[in-house]
Amino acid sequence: MENSSEPVYSRNVIEFVAVANEFCKYAEHAGELKGDEMLKILQRILPLMYLKASLLPQLEPFFEDGNEKFITENDWVRVHDNLREKFGTADDYREVFDDKAKETEEGIVSSISENMADMYQDIKDFLLLYQTGTTELMNDAIWECRLNFENFWGQKLVNSMRAIHSFIYSGEEIGKIEEDDISDDERNTSDWFISRRQKDFRNNGK
Repeated sequence: MENSSEPVYSRNVIEFVAVANEFCKYAEHAGELKGDEMLKILQRILPLMYLKASLLPQLEPFFEDGNEKFITENDWVRVHDNLREKFGTADDYREVFDDKAKETEEGIVSSISENMADMYQDIKDFLLLYQTGTTELMNDAIWECRLNFENFWGQKLVNSMRAIHSFIYSGEEIGKIEEDDISDDERNTSDWFISRRQKDFRNNGK
């Protein structure tokens, strides 16, 4: 290992990398698991990932051009669709923390699979860049990952935890999802793949 005094090799970073790898592994192989099994796995992984992400060091980026991206739209769609099929009727939930929820009494509908795919996209990009072994690139991978955690996927994570907790202890069984049950107006699709907010943030912040 390189100089362990470097922030990129700190214990907090290494521990986040470990749990991030586990999350991505399960997201990529969701098709091999039952929906209720996957929900219980996420019930255990998500709180740990939130904790470890909150402990990532605050770094300054070396490069101004932005980090290389590896995850494609097809990658996102594959993860999203596999999870949505597995989660079935457990997938959709009322979003009470979204700003748009203030416009209605009940809020809008979000989905666990959408949140997990968004998280997977950012976290997998982080892992692939971090694994280059180049200190400057690793530094910038950590910097962006913490930034995205604070501004984007951290909230998606905690919202999903609430929905997962609610379903697991409801005693309900996962049923096959009927897409017609939720209208396009109710479901928030503006954040699918890379959200518009995140696109603007990345374009203007670099």
